[in-house]
Amino acid sequence: MSIVTDPVDTTSPVASTDITGDSVATKKVPAGQLPLWRLLFRDKFATVAAGILTLVLLTAIFGPWLVGDAATDQNLDESNLPPFNLDTGWMNILGTDPLGRSMLARLIVACQTTLMVSLPAVIISCVVGSAIGMWAGYHRGWRETTAMRIADVIMSFPSLLLAVVILYVFSPSAANIIAVLAITRIPIYLRTARAESAELQSRVFVDAARTFGASSGAILRGHVLPILLPTLLTVATLDFCYVMLAESSLSFLGIGIQPPDISWGLMVSQGRTYLQTAWWLSFFPGLAIVITTVSATMLAAWARIATDPGQRWRLTTPNARKRFFSSRKALR
Repeated sequence: MSIVTDPVDTTSPVASTDITGDSVATKKVPAGQLPLWRLLFRDKFATVAAGILTLVLLTAIFGPWLVGDAATDQNLDESNLPPFNLDTGWMNILGTDPLGRSMLARLIVACQTTLMVSLPAVIISCVVGSAIGMWAGYHRGWRETTAMRIADVIMSFPSLLLAVVILYVFSPSAANIIAVLAITRIPIYLRTARAESAELQSRVFVDAARTFGASSGAILRGHVLPILLPTLLTVATLDFCYVMLAESSLSFLGIGIQPPDISWGLMVSQGRTYLQTAWWLSFFPGLAIVITTVSATMLAAWARIATDPGQRWRLTTPNARKRFFSSRKALR
């Protein structure tokens, strides 16, 4: 006796309406054609990560305007107040530093500084490295050899050590930190874009565009870049974590962001001498770094699957996702 089971439904019902606005029928939309925001809501961990990153971004944009001068106002009578005490106002809910400044306000202002260093460094390295990589991979020959040798030279030096040396020679400032971190991260995007572009330049659709007289720049912009973009965004999201940690490390060593500016890494550095008496000075900025980097890593892992047609079924078919992860556990 055979048991007939229904196939897994990988479609999503969408109601259609007529001209008058009345509902006429409900049609099925293939799950592979679902927009990314609907796929995001199907993954609770990615949704939480996206919400945290959105909150961090909004805090960096509007936070300093909301807290005003609370991050710089000093009150020695409220020095090193412990956290979770509202006797002196809600601004001191995370405690105060040795000068009586609000830790919450300083965390908000430091969030803006940290993102103002990390985001430009990632954007610059992504744009420059991807452009050179696509150009080198498409044309091959001496262009590819030259670009790869330059990338090898940059990658032969540890990026953090190179940043320490350069910032020690030159004055440590936000602009110098952005420039150093951007230069050291260019090879990551260059090698990724070169590999993808070299593989795509022999595809049929690229040959067809070339046959019809399209220029190399038009082919790279119209055919190579759209396919390469999801991979680059995933790499950039992961690289954002590294750049933010690198900036925090440089500030912790004293050659990053300098007072009176403030960043999360500098706050950790300034609070390390008070770990036994005022643990919150380093704990909360360190916690902010960890939460932001973990959220970015989780969102990058989701984006890599969501933008890959061959892997998207994991997000669109719940039963298939369960079978996939259970099989991975069994293999372990």
